[in-house]
Amino acid sequence: MITRNFCKRQKAWMAILLTVAYLLVAAGCATAPYTGRKQVLMVSQEKELSLGYQAFKEIKKESRPSKDQALQARVRRVGERIAQAANRPDYRWEFEVFEDDKTANAFCLPGGKVGIYTGLFKYIKNDADLATVISHEAAHALARHAGERLSQGTLAQLGGTALGIGLGAFGVSSNASRVAMQGYGLGTKLGVLLPYSRVQESEADRIGLILMAKAGYEPERALEFWERFATGKKDKAQLPQFLSTHPSDATRIRNMRAHLPEARRYYVARNENPPLAAPPLWSAHRNLPQHGRPR
Repeated sequence: MITRNFCKRQKAWMAILLTVAYLLVAAGCATAPYTGRKQVLMVSQEKELSLGYQAFKEIKKESRPSKDQALQARVRRVGERIAQAANRPDYRWEFEVFEDDKTANAFCLPGGKVGIYTGLFKYIKNDADLATVISHEAAHALARHAGERLSQGTLAQLGGTALGIGLGAFGVSSNASRVAMQGYGLGTKLGVLLPYSRVQESEADRIGLILMAKAGYEPERALEFWERFATGKKDKAQLPQFLSTHPSDATRIRNMRAHLPEARRYYVARNENPPLAAPPLWSAHRNLPQHGRPR
């Protein structure tokens, strides 16, 4: 005799299998530029760009742009060289400095929307430092890391839903189910999301070295910036690496040093930068021809 519980469990298994099938169908495969890492993306690039442009509009409404026009011009000049190296004519590149001396940070949203907070300039001593920061952030956009994070969040949510269905179908008590779901959430965060975030950060470091080299900045100079940045944070509490979204400073610098020979193959020296008072114009956010190929 087929019992009610048997039917209930059958339906639960079907729901779980359908969830897995949906994940396999929805998850598109892609490859990260330069590194060749396989990616799972469940969001279209068009949607990703739209979200990036909208988010940048909101940030510009809520944050105060720096009134230092020489600084803004310098950031745009260096940023445009990085954008040329990135060679993404479909991105609407934009570079903005925001007033916040307490925030030593920068970001790049999908579509090439780059923001740098003034608090980071206590570590930036020259254009090579600035190129290091911008190229790292641009690499996140180039490798579609935002789309990957959105996809991973969706996968984790669907996995939790499937687990909840299974626990309920097999008569697991509410207390045990709650503990299991909490364990799933913690395990997903520590075992998947945070390590994956560190993978993305390391990948952005590697691609960033290549971008700054293609733009005519010596990639070795990036180590000087990150070592200075790490020294400046030594007096602040640091999370253990397994709890952090970023690799430890020592790990980051060691990995970047290992990637220097690769980046060096892309380097082509350029002439000295023009005066800050007269930055070159970059028409219609279009990428210009690249400055050399890997040797």
